[in-house]
Amino acid sequence: MSLNEQNPLNEYRQYSGIIHVHSVFSDGSRPIPEIAQIANELNVRFLLITDHNTLRGKEEGFEGWYGNVLVGVGVEINDAKDQNHYLAFDIDETFDPSLPAEQYVKRVRELGGFGIIAHPDECRNHLPDYPPYPWTLWDSEYFDGIEIWNQMSEWMEGLTHFNKYWRVWHPRRSIVTPKKETLARWDQLNMKRKVAGVGGVDAHGYLHRFWGFFSIRIFRYKVSFRTIRTHILTREELTPDTDHRVALKIVYDAIRNARCFVSHVYFGDAGDFRFFAANDKEFAVMGERLSCLPETRFYVRIPDEAEASLIYNGQKIEQKTGREVSFRNRGAGIYRIEVTKDGRPWIFSNHIRLLPEEQ
Repeated sequence: MSLNEQNPLNEYRQYSGIIHVHSVFSDGSRPIPEIAQIANELNVRFLLITDHNTLRGKEEGFEGWYGNVLVGVGVEINDAKDQNHYLAFDIDETFDPSLPAEQYVKRVRELGGFGIIAHPDECRNHLPDYPPYPWTLWDSEYFDGIEIWNQMSEWMEGLTHFNKYWRVWHPRRSIVTPKKETLARWDQLNMKRKVAGVGGVDAHGYLHRFWGFFSIRIFRYKVSFRTIRTHILTREELTPDTDHRVALKIVYDAIRNARCFVSHVYFGDAGDFRFFAANDKEFAVMGERLSCLPETRFYVRIPDEAEASLIYNGQKIEQKTGREVSFRNRGAGIYRIEVTKDGRPWIFSNHIRLLPEEQ
């Protein structure tokens, strides 16, 4: 099958967005309308605010369209130990910070919402004022997604006394790759059930003071929004003419169902990336499944010449270079694509699942 032929892939539209952003309602440095204006300038199509333990942005009417940017408001929840940070969306109530993680994760599902694990494998000990906030509740069946790449976490974990000034002045160049243990864990989870992978920016627009008198804003929103993006695929069109509640349902549905991929904008606009599987009877995009027939193949379209690696059940099994490549299937299981450009990670797809023929 040629990627230029008429096929069901043409029914899907792509929109890129920013997930995990803080405003003045918690520890961010700008109000939501200002953040949305910055996103508008950078061709962001959806922006998901997640202030700590509050839905004030939603309660005070800040959800909606700001130019071409759709703003949704969720909440970042944590437990009494300040661990198990959880990005919850499509809910209308917050929770007591003393509530155990297993309870608020389950409660989000009961309320009809969905949740994404934030910076799951965070680990650092060189910043006493900023301890790590890892995830520990791995036996839960109620979380829906996981941040496979968190911009702020990676930047802070790589910070040392010797490189801190370079990383402050060149923040985007400091974002290199997701953690291997996070990707491996994500694959293991998907062997059992669907768990969406997204990219988190964790933007705050911090103002940091040097030498007692000189201040610089580390990772300004405009800089953060030019790093990690999450792209959704949807059959519906998102325009400012769409009621914002309907539009948010479309965005949330795509993320819940893993019809999305993650990119690092520093290496180029990944909006035209596509990954799908097809045989004579069925077709599937990321987050979907189809039968493992002998003729089932995987197809990849990349916006620029790059290296595409096929990951099968968590193992890299084949790599091809080009803008349009295809791979044969290796049997029932889960498949995803990693794209590198000039040796640097650029794009990470969500999984497509091949089922045994009898299913």
